[in-house]
Order: sequence, then structure tokens, then C-alpha cells
Amino acid sequence: MDRTMVEKHLQQAREHVAAGELHLARQREIVAELIDRGADVTEANRLLMNFEESQIMHVAHLDRLKAELLALASGA
Repeated sequence: MDRTMVEKHLQQAREHVAAGELHLARQREIVAELIDRGADVTEANRLLMNFEESQIMHVAHLDRLKAELLALASGA
């Protein structure tokens, strides 16, 4: 992939990670609210776990793109 494309993908990955953080924070709030109400949190926790797994993948993708950009910059 050329440098311009890597930079474009890197920006998109940063946006995905930032959005993921917002989703995680909100879902954690929802779980806490449900717990406070004594409600069943099974599905809310399942969704939170899915968000956490997705975030791990988003961060890993971001890291790979950063490494690729560094490799391009160093001529590797």
C-alpha cells in the first residue's frame, strides 16, 4: 500500500478507535444503570463484551497501520 493510502486508512482507524471508546463508555454506563435498578444485565454485558472485542481489533489494526507507515518512512 502506498503512503497516501496508509495515511488515509490510519485516519479512519483512529476514528474507529475513538468511536469505540465512546461506545464502550456509554455501554458501561448502561450496565451500571441497569445494575442500580436491579435489572438483568445479561444482554447489556454481552454487548459490552462485543464492544470490547471489537475495540481490541480496532486498536490492533491501528497499530499495524502505524507500523506500516513507519516501515514506509524508513524505506523498509
